Amino acid sequence: MRQAATPTSRILIVGPSWVGDMVMAQSLFKSLKQRQPECRIGVVAPGWSQPILERMEEVDEVAILDVGHGEFGWGTRCALARRLRGRFDRAIVLPRSWKSALVPFLARIPRRTGYTGEQRYGVINDRRELDKTVLDQTVKRFVALGLAAEEVRHGEFAIPRPRLSVDADNLLELRIRLGLTSRPAIGLMPGAEYGPAKQWPLGHFRELAERLVAEGFEIRVLGGPKDVAAGEAIAEGVAHVHNLCGQTRLADAVDLLADCQQVVTNDSGLMHVAAAVGTRIHALYGSSSPGYTPPLTDSAVVHYLGLDCSPCFERRCPLGHTNCLVQLSPQQVLAAILAAPSPMVFASG
Repeated sequence: MRQAATPTSRILIVGPSWVGDMVMAQSLFKSLKQRQPECRIGVVAPGWSQPILERMEEVDEVAILDVGHGEFGWGTRCALARRLRGRFDRAIVLPRSWKSALVPFLARIPRRTGYTGEQRYGVINDRRELDKTVLDQTVKRFVALGLAAEEVRHGEFAIPRPRLSVDADNLLELRIRLGLTSRPAIGLMPGAEYGPAKQWPLGHFRELAERLVAEGFEIRVLGGPKDVAAGEAIAEGVAHVHNLCGQTRLADAVDLLADCQQVVTNDSGLMHVAAAVGTRIHALYGSSSPGYTPPLTDSAVVHYLGLDCSPCFERRCPLGHTNCLVQLSPQQVLAAILAAPSPMVFASG
């Protein structure tokens, strides 16, 4: 007697709202595909994230939910839920807010998994308690939601690393359009959306850029429209330093970072993008913790002074001096760049 085929699992994931978190969410997608190779994964996500999700081979569908910051967007959520109704048998909600769980609930997806928070009883019917001592990293918290609760209890489970695909044709077009040279490239990412307490001083970035140019490198300063002025402060008047902030799409940043030999970056979304394309990273930590959101790669040097006042996780330095980053010198970072590549190490002051 012929055995009936097992139905394909259809999983809808409500994604996060930050670039770095969306990259780390790929670890969940990979984990689900490893366990159920035939499953189909759809992701509810803001429109800006679609170029990143399209670089993840595990994602079968992107359902755009564009709701402004602080906006409830009831009508938008209802309309999306109607389009998704009857198409998924399981949902995983990564954000912990009440409104983030509404689309799967309104779409009548039978099983809706997420962490307990903001009185989500009912909208989440597979509630998980978040044990921060076990799930001590963002990426662990994401992957854990795709596992059975008993697998998570001791925190010992595999964390597949993100890996974004690279478009070689797009990279070639970018190199021509942006006037990039054949010099080996170093990427600098001076932005950090969360706030200035995560940003290495622009004067340090500029000094490092000048020294790297003297060593024969081309410098690419990467960031969004909000980082244009910061990029100009680093690049102005310095040959072979290209301020690309605001000139590229998010998908372009993926390809440009893959083309860099190394990058120097604050704890930011682009740091996680660089990790996911395999570029060697010099990650600068001050107010945030390298233990909580590390670059998910073996090819990284984490620069962290570990002062008594850090990590404070504040947007602005409560003490007004940001010594956790000011005292991290360009000379220290330059020495690490010029050193032979090595596995993940921690460089303290």
